[in-house]
Amino acid sequence: MAWILLALPLLNGCLVHTRTVKRAKMPSVVMTASADQLVKVINDRCDEIHSLSTTVDFQLTEGGPRKGKEQTYTSFSGYILQRKPGSLRVAGYWPVVPLPAFDLATNGESFKLWIPTRNKVFEGSNAVTKESSNPLENFRPSVFADSLLVGCIAPDDLVTLTSETRTELDAKSKQPMIQPDYDLTVVRRRGNSQELIPERVIHFRRTDLQLYQEDVYDAKGAIQTTAIYGPMRTFGQQKFPGTVTIKRPLEELQILITIQKLTVNLAISDDKFELKTPETVTIQRLD
Repeated sequence: MAWILLALPLLNGCLVHTRTVKRAKMPSVVMTASADQLVKVINDRCDEIHSLSTTVDFQLTEGGPRKGKEQTYTSFSGYILQRKPGSLRVAGYWPVVPLPAFDLATNGESFKLWIPTRNKVFEGSNAVTKESSNPLENFRPSVFADSLLVGCIAPDDLVTLTSETRTELDAKSKQPMIQPDYDLTVVRRRGNSQELIPERVIHFRRTDLQLYQEDVYDAKGAIQTTAIYGPMRTFGQQKFPGTVTIKRPLEELQILITIQKLTVNLAISDDKFELKTPETVTIQRLD
């Protein structure tokens, strides 16, 4: 190998091909922070919002390389109600007629999902106790709850901080841009072993120390859910991402949530998280 490296400068020019590429541009500001400071950013945000009420548009894309095709469905409107610690209501309506496409409700321990067109209700525990061979049956309300409001990092949680750079093409100038990032990883120890298992990775831009993505891992160390946060918008006096893209790579499923209206820290009563369904529906229990 050393001989080859020494010989490279002597090679004839016909064996070397050079092409010009656009030089990537560094951002004008790159901020630094410690792991403790980024934990504080997460926890301050976590403590700031106790509930939210939103009007949204949903767009569903399913499929990918494993299925050999990808389908994107027409977007439809809906709403999301969320109240800490675990109450959630998510409903969507068909785009042409104002009839429910689905209605999901949970009190933090158990959930119900009503699909009117199938005259069926799925219900079960919020925690998956037995994995189904059908990945969609392992989908739980926490996917929405954890994606919309990033959870707090507890004082006894273990974290690591790494930095990396990405190169992206600027949408307007088409200029390659170098994007320095911080990756804050929350880990746990597997039993009494030395093995550390990632629970989630929170990605921050170093240009403004804003989080732009969170990856949630399953017990096997595979990414279960990725939440990607769009540019911040102002809703009243509250800043919140204008879009939240939820990706489920194991199911090859993506849900794009575009927020139209948002109000935070309202007092939301318990009955808003109770799902009443017709007596004639078929009920399927999920473990």
